Amino acid sequence: MRIGITCYPTYGGSGVVATELGIELAAAGHEIHFISYSQPFRLSGRDDGIFYHEVPVSSYPLFEFPPYDLALASRMAEVAELYNLDLLHVHYAIPHSVSALLARQMLAARGSRLPFVTTLHGTDITLVGLDRSYLPITRFSIQESDGVTSISNYLREKTIADFGITRPIDVIPNFVNCDVYTPILDKEKRATSRLRLARPDEAILIHLSNFRPVKRVVDVVKVFAKVTKSVPAQLVLVGDGPDRSAAEWLAHDLGIHERVHFLGKQERINELLALADLMLLPSALESFGLAALEAMACKVPAIATRVGGIPEVIDDGVTGLLYPIGDVEAMAAGAIDLLTTPGKLEAMRDAARKTARTHFCSTKIVPQYVHYYESVLAGTN
Repeated sequence: MRIGITCYPTYGGSGVVATELGIELAAAGHEIHFISYSQPFRLSGRDDGIFYHEVPVSSYPLFEFPPYDLALASRMAEVAELYNLDLLHVHYAIPHSVSALLARQMLAARGSRLPFVTTLHGTDITLVGLDRSYLPITRFSIQESDGVTSISNYLREKTIADFGITRPIDVIPNFVNCDVYTPILDKEKRATSRLRLARPDEAILIHLSNFRPVKRVVDVVKVFAKVTKSVPAQLVLVGDGPDRSAAEWLAHDLGIHERVHFLGKQERINELLALADLMLLPSALESFGLAALEAMACKVPAIATRVGGIPEVIDDGVTGLLYPIGDVEAMAAGAIDLLTTPGKLEAMRDAARKTARTHFCSTKIVPQYVHYYESVLAGTN
């Protein structure tokens, strides 16, 4: 198949999933065309069967804000016509689904068919889409999609309830390449690699996000501050965003800044995750919890919150530990218990990896997308 993919190319779960999906589809022999305002950050440019088409957005004095959604629709239609695309797959409803709808109508007027699939990822439904300014058009574009998927049952049910969606929504969960996100099995190699971040007697806790308020990065620092009073440890924070400064200052004020490492945006996330003992994910909301899944594939359990789609990924007490939002004391106590009980931690590490491999590997999830595309093209979805 020849598939057009549109996503937000910056750091964020929807862009990561869309890019990884394109890479996996290309590896399986499909022709993939990314259409966005910049190249997705996880695209290396080395993958066969993958093409990138930039969306040019012109600025005019008349426009206070450049009309990206219109430029995107035009580029979608243009790429689809030039490269004979079979369908579009847009990630994140706003504005990608609306733009795809316009592109479909443009080509229909010229006698061409361009079905599109919308995948709902989270804040396009739980935050932005619920804004009264966007709700009607978001609902309309979802209803008019040729196919709609959601990354979790939680998000599917919330979309139906909040938007009154009557068309079917299929749940296809996020995934991880279990051959890329893998633990370091060689103990000597793992120990040597960890020395860059911690002494042999120290645990490594890790957090990965875009540092938005919903991720509660300040809680990450608070939890770590309590953990490090009982367990020698280092904290590694990967990513960047608006709450980084607050987290940095809190680490400084608590006197633990020498043990807290802000690495910023990183490309080889899998290599960093494999060095950690635990992930901290105290988010106020996660529609899935992709960072937790990537960690689990590397045998790193998560201390997380019992919100949104996280319980669909983490089996509480088996592959990680779940707590109420903001319960810093309990999260820290759970982390300390695991870190001071090696047998319990190792059992949880093994279970985390097993769950990732059994339920969420790309080899199991990507074929579900291919089957879904085929059903859309056949009109049987």
